[in-house]
Amino acid sequence: MDLLMPTRSDLWFLPLGGTGEIGMNLNLYGHDGEWLMVDCGVSFNEPLDENSVRTHELVCADPDFITQQRHRLAGIVITHAHEDHVGALPFLWRRFQVPVYTTPFTAEILRRKLAQVGLLEDVEIHELPLASRFKVGVFDLQWITLTHSIPEPSGLMIETPAGNVFHTGDWKIDHSPVIGERFSPAVLTTLRKRDVTAMVCDSTNALKTGHSVSEFDCYKALLEVIKDESGRVVVGCFSSNIARLVSLARVAKETGRYLALLGRSLQNMVSAARASGYWPDDLPVVDATHLGYLPADEVLAVATGSQGEPRAMLNRLARDDCFDLSLDKGDLVLFSAMIIPGNEAEIERLVKSFKAQGIRTLQKHETELPIHVSGHPYEEELAAMYDWVRPQVAIPTHGEAAHMSANARIAKDAHVPRQLTGLNGDLFTIAPEVGVRKRAVKAKRIALAR
Repeated sequence: MDLLMPTRSDLWFLPLGGTGEIGMNLNLYGHDGEWLMVDCGVSFNEPLDENSVRTHELVCADPDFITQQRHRLAGIVITHAHEDHVGALPFLWRRFQVPVYTTPFTAEILRRKLAQVGLLEDVEIHELPLASRFKVGVFDLQWITLTHSIPEPSGLMIETPAGNVFHTGDWKIDHSPVIGERFSPAVLTTLRKRDVTAMVCDSTNALKTGHSVSEFDCYKALLEVIKDESGRVVVGCFSSNIARLVSLARVAKETGRYLALLGRSLQNMVSAARASGYWPDDLPVVDATHLGYLPADEVLAVATGSQGEPRAMLNRLARDDCFDLSLDKGDLVLFSAMIIPGNEAEIERLVKSFKAQGIRTLQKHETELPIHVSGHPYEEELAAMYDWVRPQVAIPTHGEAAHMSANARIAKDAHVPRQLTGLNGDLFTIAPEVGVRKRAVKAKRIALAR
C-alpha cells in the first residue's frame, strides 16, 4: 500500500469513513510527515460492502492505512460524543496507541467506554475546555463551539504553515438549545480573518430547504402532546440527546408525572450529564422499579429502541417483557427520533405490535408538531456558515452523494470559489494545489465485536 507521506508544503484531508455515507466517521489530516485523526465512530447493523446481505451489529471504517504508519499519527481528536464519532475508539485504540484530545463531557463518555473494555488506565486523555487552543504534533488547533443534539459539539480549526482548515463536525444553528450556550456567529465571523483555506462541512440535511427547528420548540411540542394524556406515556429517543431528555424531565414536572429511564444507555448518559453539570438539579429521575406502583397518569418513561432494535426496551415493552413496566390499551408510545434509513421495516413491525394491543403510537410524520427535531443544518444554515467563514474551498462530508452534491451547490451559490466532492479513500489536496486524487486509499469496513 502507498503510505502517502505529506511534506511540509502539503495539507491533505483523507476520509476513511463518513464521506459518501452518514455514520462511522474517521477522518485524517496530513501535514509535514504527520497525520491527525479527527473522530473514530461506528455504525450499527450494516453490511461490510454493498454486495453483502449479511449485516454486523457494529461496523467501522477500516483503519489499516493509518495503522501501518501509526508512528506518524500525532493524536486523535474527538469532536463530540455521538457513537458515529467516538464509538469505535475503545475497540481500535490499541492499533494506534496515541493520546486522545476532547472536551469534558465527551471525555466523561469516553472514560466510561474505555472502562468497559479494560483500557481506562492505558489511554492518555487530554480533557480540554470549550474554545481551547491546543497543539497536537505539527497541528495548531482550536475548538469552535457550535450547537447540536448533544453537549459540547465542537468544530475544529486546524492551522498549519501550509494552510488552514475549519472542520465543522456535526452542527446546526439553534438559538434556544435547552442545554449549553445558544448558537453565536461571532466566533465564526472571526475565522474569515484567519484565512480558512478549506471548510470540511456536515452535509446531512443539505437537501432540506429552510432552517432546522430549535430543540426548545421540540420541548413545547412534547409538552403539548403529553399534557392531555390520561394514560402512561413512553417516549423512544436516542440516549445521547441530553437536551431531549432534559425537556422530557421538564414535561414530567409540569404535567405531574414521574420520569424514569428504561435502558442502560439512557441511564449511563444521564449519569454522565449529571457528572458533567448538564443535568438540572431540580429535575428528578425516579428508579424504573417504581413505575409499576404509580397510577397510569403519573408515568412518563423514556425507552431505548426507537429504531426497532430487537433487544432494546421498546421491543421488550411491545412483547410485555419489560420487568419494570407493562403497557395497557390506550397508553401512548411516542417516537421522538428520526427514522434512520434502513430501519423502516423494523420500526413498522414495532408499531404494528403496539397497535395490535390497543397501545397508541405517534411518529413525527403523523403530526404537525415538531416532536422530533434534527441536529444538523438545513440549506439556509449552510449558506450562512459559508458566508461567515468564507473559505476558499468547500469540502462536503458526513453525507451520501446527493447530500454532498447539494452542499457543494450551496457553497457555490454562497460564492465559495472551489468545491470538492469525493468519497471515503479519496485524497483531498488542500495545499499547495487544490484537487482530489480518487481512490488514493482502499476504503473498507470492518466488523467489531462487543
